[in-house]
Amino acid sequence: MTFPRCRLALFPLVIVVLVGAGQPPARQKDPQSAYEPRSGPGAGQKFLAKFVGDWDVVKTFHPRSGEPSRQRGTCRQTMEHDGRFLKSEFTFEQGDTKTTGTGLIGYETPNGPFSSVWIDSRQTKMSARAGKGPFDGKEIVLYSKSFGDDAKGPTRSSRTVTKLEDDGNKIVHRQFAIAVDGSERLMMELVMTRKSGGTSTK
Repeated sequence: MTFPRCRLALFPLVIVVLVGAGQPPARQKDPQSAYEPRSGPGAGQKFLAKFVGDWDVVKTFHPRSGEPSRQRGTCRQTMEHDGRFLKSEFTFEQGDTKTTGTGLIGYETPNGPFSSVWIDSRQTKMSARAGKGPFDGKEIVLYSKSFGDDAKGPTRSSRTVTKLEDDGNKIVHRQFAIAVDGSERLMMELVMTRKSGGTSTK
């Protein structure tokens, strides 16, 4: 039995169409990537992931004169947006006064720097900080940044240093005020201790 040549020629075409129909549709291109290329978590995010969990916090404020004042609180830290940013949610209570604060810190891959923003229930302005040097794998060093008109005039400068201690169960965060002559004084210290049963991702 023979088939007309035109039918035989159609067989390969039918097979190609059927095979193609079984394939998943091609992934649509992201037009935004041409202007803002995607980037994934890197070494900085791996370090930040060690901060995830629930923490007891002791905040000590060191004034220019007089005795330091202390305040106790709690903090929950989570990694957000597919592991790209560390979010910190603080709550402090002293008598009838309750203060809340939210921090967000990220790391620009592949080589940094770290950068952060902070908002709280005490003020209506945002605080921003950014790193200057490469990440050494052991601590996060950030310097204060100013927004808008504040950046044009004299501003209070500060440097913060954050370290992990006690095999990842303690975070020590110190903020230093920087004088015009470059000298520093300890202004604030946070000591965060992982709560019993808290999550560790080290």
